Amino acid sequence: MMRLYRYGEVKNSEIFDRQDAELNLQITETVNQIITRVRKEGDRALFEYSAKFDRAELDSLEVSAAEMDAAMQAVSSDMLEILENAAKRIRAFHEKQVRNSFIIAENDGEVLGQKIIPLDRVGLYVPGGTASYPSSVLMNCIPAKIAGVREIVMTTPAGNGQMNPVILAAAKIAGVDRIFKLGGAQAVAALAYGTESVPRVDKIVGPGNAYVAEAKRQVFGQVAIDMIAGPSEILVIADGGASPKCVAADLLSQAEHDKMASAVLVTDSENLALAVQKEIEAQLEKLPRYEIARTSVDMRGKIILVHTLDEAIDVSNEIAPEHLELCMKKPFDYLGRVRHAGSVFMGYHCPEALGDYMAGPNHTLPTSGTARFSSPLSVDDFVKKMQYTYFTQEALGRLADSVIDFAEAEGLSAHARSVSVRKEK
Repeated sequence: MMRLYRYGEVKNSEIFDRQDAELNLQITETVNQIITRVRKEGDRALFEYSAKFDRAELDSLEVSAAEMDAAMQAVSSDMLEILENAAKRIRAFHEKQVRNSFIIAENDGEVLGQKIIPLDRVGLYVPGGTASYPSSVLMNCIPAKIAGVREIVMTTPAGNGQMNPVILAAAKIAGVDRIFKLGGAQAVAALAYGTESVPRVDKIVGPGNAYVAEAKRQVFGQVAIDMIAGPSEILVIADGGASPKCVAADLLSQAEHDKMASAVLVTDSENLALAVQKEIEAQLEKLPRYEIARTSVDMRGKIILVHTLDEAIDVSNEIAPEHLELCMKKPFDYLGRVRHAGSVFMGYHCPEALGDYMAGPNHTLPTSGTARFSSPLSVDDFVKKMQYTYFTQEALGRLADSVIDFAEAEGLSAHARSVSVRKEK
């Protein structure tokens, strides 16, 4: 049963029971071996790992045009319409994030500027384990397309040699350029270093299991990555007017993700707290992923009873949850006080699942308290910035003495000399 605490009985920093996971040496070593083999042996290693881990005896690593056509035919027209509508909404939201280059030429003889440049090639990892996520294909690919990335490469495992047609359909709709039948750490290694078939990318995005997360950690620096994602988190702040049934359902929507997922309710209503506690038990029995959700609720689920909703916001800001629901009558009265959260869902009729699929904002969010300094995946993740400077001789002359004095103050005489030689002319 989800445990009930009164404010102060558990430290805010412990509410999500986040502990630095002990380094799993077995995972670290296994991933290191996989990456090393892929670097040395290329496609040969990828074929062997696909057979070993995915039970897939492959003739080709890349998904063909014929396979894409077959996948589109296999997906129902209703599902295709849902994917298209979701893509449209995601695209509309992320188009507002586009940044523009700028140029400053206000002083005579000076031109200063910044260019926004899309990455050349991005790798999108899509899991294929206990659940498949076509929504992640849309959420990761569409911002990259809007940013102007030249080529988007996707990897997703072919379990028993079979590709999930809905995943492929989502990739087609989102605009993925090439797809490879690869999963696990070997896919990350292939994207990071390149093989005979798989092109090397500049950045890897997308969720995965512990082996994928460790692989991303190990290749970081060789390529950029989006984040090292931890278990799913939801914190619901609810007032007395919230529906216990809805609040319980929202908490369980994250608990079913993973045994390590955290679902927490913070409320100023004891009646609601007790009703949600009972409702969770009733709804748990009906879940196909009962064992996963049961473990999450028992080990990491909590209900925190606070004195006021302002106090609840303070609790949330210290935790910095991945998903925050303001399940209350006047959520906009409190939004301004929220400082740290990945994504905020407001009101009685805005479940977190709406954001996972159809609302439009991105569902790839910072976890494990990193919302204190990190942001959701966005168009910004797929561009880089380049500065440029132009000065005429006259413009340089106006700043030359200051630059020389500054450089000499730092003991860098060659810096100073690079300016003074131009004065001599």
